[in-house]
Amino acid sequence: MSEPSQKTPEIHVSPLIEARRRKIQDLAEKGIPAFATGFVPDTSVESFRKSFDGIKVSEESDVVVQMAGRVMALRVMGKASFLKLREETGDFQAYVTRDTLGPDAYKLVKKLDVGDIVGVQGRPFRTGTGELSVLVEQLTVLTKSLRPLPEKWHGLTDVETRYRQRYVDLIVNPMARDIVRSRNRVIAYLRKFLTDRGFLEVETPMMQPIPGGATAKPFVTYHHSLGCNLYLRIAPELYLKRLLVGGFNRVFEINRNFRNEGISTQHNPEFTMLEFYQAYATYRELMVLTEEMISGVALEVAGAYRVPYDGREVDLTPPWERMTVREALLRYTDLREEQIDDRNSLFITALEMGLEVGREDSLGKLWMAVFDALVEEKLWGPVFIHQYPVEVSPLARRNDEDPRLTDRFELYICGREMANAFTELTDPLDQRERFEEQVLARAAGDEEAHFLDEDFLRALEYGMPPAAGEGVGVDRLVMLLTDSPSIREVILFPHMRPEKGAG
Repeated sequence: MSEPSQKTPEIHVSPLIEARRRKIQDLAEKGIPAFATGFVPDTSVESFRKSFDGIKVSEESDVVVQMAGRVMALRVMGKASFLKLREETGDFQAYVTRDTLGPDAYKLVKKLDVGDIVGVQGRPFRTGTGELSVLVEQLTVLTKSLRPLPEKWHGLTDVETRYRQRYVDLIVNPMARDIVRSRNRVIAYLRKFLTDRGFLEVETPMMQPIPGGATAKPFVTYHHSLGCNLYLRIAPELYLKRLLVGGFNRVFEINRNFRNEGISTQHNPEFTMLEFYQAYATYRELMVLTEEMISGVALEVAGAYRVPYDGREVDLTPPWERMTVREALLRYTDLREEQIDDRNSLFITALEMGLEVGREDSLGKLWMAVFDALVEEKLWGPVFIHQYPVEVSPLARRNDEDPRLTDRFELYICGREMANAFTELTDPLDQRERFEEQVLARAAGDEEAHFLDEDFLRALEYGMPPAAGEGVGVDRLVMLLTDSPSIREVILFPHMRPEKGAG
């Protein structure tokens, strides 16, 4: 594998950056560090407002506070200046006067720029306009910012810049910070929901000798000491099932998965999944659990079952609709029953639709080609689509009434798959046959087909209890609850194409 280029890039210094560098030199000549340490804030904006909300106009507190923040606005006048400072919990105003600070120290204010991080010590008071502020008695430069912040960040049409320079996005865009907090609340709720129901949180390998648990193309690397290829996991499924074999009845993992696939508004090569398994349960019990879990997290994060998304509204109030794949094809397409149930007729119809289907594709694969193209985007939901063809469900248990189908569901909300679950296949002989079919598919060129995992088959031969398992897309769930149009909005540092000439 090629190594990243180590060539030092040519740096073009703008006049604004050069001016700020001169200010650093000016501070150094006066013995003032531009990158100081040792200042410890004792009050956040949140607690500042709560503690001193009762102060009246022109009234000053006897309490001295220490606060720090980034300069977001600066209004320097002759004898008095206003600083708008931003810290994690919000913005606050610092009022600096030459009389309070002293003539020499007041000159320091003129060396400040928007973007600098400063510490202030002083007394809370309320200005004549009614704004709670800090009357600064001591000002400390903590970090001198060399790059100016964008003036009209919200007006940028190049959203790629926001994703690439997420640190700047977080500085200037309150909505970006709100999404981070919402994501944290979503994950905390999911974890508590499952642990309260007896699930054990575990960790499984992120580098695996055989990738499994999903239909996806893996990333591959080489381990020199072991002398073998390793794959970044595409799913933790087969390892979590090994734990069921080992005697744990309820396990879950909030994990990072990696799939060497395209990038879109719904896909990132690295993403977060919640995956959980419950012994002595079927996919139908997981439908009920999923309704409770996702409607509950909606109440926690959005404050209601009805949440806005993409200019519309989705109602997450349980119970949710259940519909088979076949029923969905009949409802959302113009196909007749005889077309859906006849392989040759559906193949011809799929070709006429312009779908990419193979001459050897089974009826089940043709169903899913039509479903993906015509049905999925219409499922505003929430709706559980169940009874998937066995050909596209190599790890799911066959349906007792129709062995061509499996006891599997996918949850769709706002036209997107949000979760995938099934009653697990515990028969090692059936599982081997399906793995072998996947091996043939891989040999025929299907890079997303499953590998044959002999150790997993050996585990099944020891006996796995009847169980059901599910994966929930955490990123897509956060997208839904924050009304975000792209997965890049909810991932702090999404993958991007290499930057050309950073400056």
